[in-house]
Amino acid sequence: MIKIQRQSVNIDFHQAKWNEPIIFELHQPGEVGVEVPQASQEVVDIVGDGVSVLPQNIKRASKPNLPEIGQARVLRHYVRLSQETLGSDFNVEIGQGTCTMKYIPKINELLIRNAKLTELHPLQDVSTVQGMLEIIHNMDLAMREISGMDAFTFQPSGGTQALFAMASIVRKYFEVKGEADQRNEIITTIFSHPSQAATAVVKGYKIITLHPDENGFPDIEKLKEVVSERTAGFVVANPEDTGIYNSKIEEFTKIVHDAGGICYYDQANANGLLGITRAKEAGFDMCFFNLHKTFAAPHMCGGPATGALGVTEELKPYLPGPIVEKNGDQYVLNDRLEHSIGKVRTFHGVAQTILRSYAWIRALGQEGLKAVAEIAVLNNNYLYSKVSKIRGASVPYVQGQRLEQVRYSWEQLEKETGVTTEDVQRRMTDFGLHYWTSHHPYIVPQPFTLEPTESYSKADLDEYIHALEQISMEAYGNPEIVKNAPQNSTIHQLIEADYLDDPAKWCTSWRVYQEKVKNEAEITS
Repeated sequence: MIKIQRQSVNIDFHQAKWNEPIIFELHQPGEVGVEVPQASQEVVDIVGDGVSVLPQNIKRASKPNLPEIGQARVLRHYVRLSQETLGSDFNVEIGQGTCTMKYIPKINELLIRNAKLTELHPLQDVSTVQGMLEIIHNMDLAMREISGMDAFTFQPSGGTQALFAMASIVRKYFEVKGEADQRNEIITTIFSHPSQAATAVVKGYKIITLHPDENGFPDIEKLKEVVSERTAGFVVANPEDTGIYNSKIEEFTKIVHDAGGICYYDQANANGLLGITRAKEAGFDMCFFNLHKTFAAPHMCGGPATGALGVTEELKPYLPGPIVEKNGDQYVLNDRLEHSIGKVRTFHGVAQTILRSYAWIRALGQEGLKAVAEIAVLNNNYLYSKVSKIRGASVPYVQGQRLEQVRYSWEQLEKETGVTTEDVQRRMTDFGLHYWTSHHPYIVPQPFTLEPTESYSKADLDEYIHALEQISMEAYGNPEIVKNAPQNSTIHQLIEADYLDDPAKWCTSWRVYQEKVKNEAEITS
């Protein structure tokens, strides 16, 4: 059992450990969980056995391979898994870095479970879904105020899909202008999310990456060198993943605009900007927000999420359709956008996520949204002042200027003790805390990225700080404790080099696993 006593903070954590098998391994032939009732005679009279009315091409050749398990064992299985899981409702979740883990009001969870929403279908006649369309339209209006943009779509499934949609708009815009072949370059920065470059590459663009100057800001002189008649667009996150805010961003967008390019803004995490600065005033033509980050909806392990994409009036005709508009007293779907890039996903986005975020905005109002940013920045600077003083930790680039998060470094710790950021990451789980390093490539050596948001108190931050202090002391005093972590978690330390780096050993589904086991058995026999 691990205990840390610092002032009023007490961490006492030991995670449940069940060695729980996956659900297919619990399969017992003949065991019944739910008996599906037979079809009524009225149904039988109309469709016979049901199978006969199905098109041949969608009939199964064999029954689906599903586990047969009784209800009690199913319940135990999933409750045990839940006990082995950390999350924002379970622990101080400031260690997820750029993903903005904050408190999600539980009353909003009740809203999305209301039958008036859960029983809607996206193919219903527009006249029967006026309430949800009104919420989507009002959310559009709220996001316009927050960003300065002129129209929003909530169709993208998340940030990367929103970035892909924006790259698609850039492509279509220059196709309409007859400049698509000429303008084949997108400029971004090394600290911006890798999806910015990746989505532009998918659209056929060459990527030009700006590295930081000696102070950690994107190098404006390099931008001047690389911008040209070949520039289609400039995409950036600001603040970037280091937490540094580029106050000269309007100069960057002007340089690109003067060269004829389009500027688009990754605001997946805008937690330190609400009510303080907007994309419009920074000179951007497009931006997106992750509702499942800044606007208090859950990540849900990668979905359902929403990348709210906003554009200026000039780019509105290029949005994926349909968009929701108000016509008199009615809300309608406008699918007649002249240069639309087409759908980037089916229907109109994730209604539950939109409703959660809309309720959050309405509850806070203008002053509340600004307070979110102010508290998030205050919390981050308190954390910054404490973590930067921990032995072995440092903050690369600009000192004393960070917004809502910081990418720290354990470079000194690693050089002096041999303990890496991955070792610290595993040790943090022994305190019931999560901790994220960085996406690759590691531009900051031995990185770890923290974002406290507005949800956490000083006591919460102190708990996290003291865990880092304890691990630093262990690294300098007895580094094997850290290197052999986790000690109190549900699993042993993974041997990453043996499995994660070898695609031949990956099993992405139970079927793939069974095939590999079968093949290995045949080879050994």
